[in-house]
Amino acid sequence: MQSQHHPTQMLARTSDPRLRIGDAERGRVVDQLADHHAAGRLTLEEFEDRMASAWAARTAADLDVLLRDLPPQPQPSGPSAAATRLRLDPHARTYLAVIALLWLIWLVTGAGYPWPIWPMLGWGIGVIGHYRGHAVRAGPAARGR
Repeated sequence: MQSQHHPTQMLARTSDPRLRIGDAERGRVVDQLADHHAAGRLTLEEFEDRMASAWAARTAADLDVLLRDLPPQPQPSGPSAAATRLRLDPHARTYLAVIALLWLIWLVTGAGYPWPIWPMLGWGIGVIGHYRGHAVRAGPAARGR
């Protein structure tokens, strides 16, 4: 039996779905999964499992599996919800996903000493430095004067 996919649900790929994908494709799927979770189609546990699988995916086929049982998302006539949300680059999205996963592990394993604070602070300094470096190179026009 052939599965039905809506064109907006699948990744926009004209090549072989076995080819490797990058963080941009993974991020788009995580955004779609978040929208489905917000609409009540996925429980928190399902969303977390699929989000972890999306960030671990290597090919477009790996990502397609995560969306296969979800209905296609309607295309709004105005600006999309993703366009109006805070846009984060792949570095920040990866940081937030990993830190959330570390806190979840901490919580599940007994919530003793809050060890995730150390990778959160250490890596967070690097992410903030990355943003500040881009703002300095972009100049006052990019910062809104």
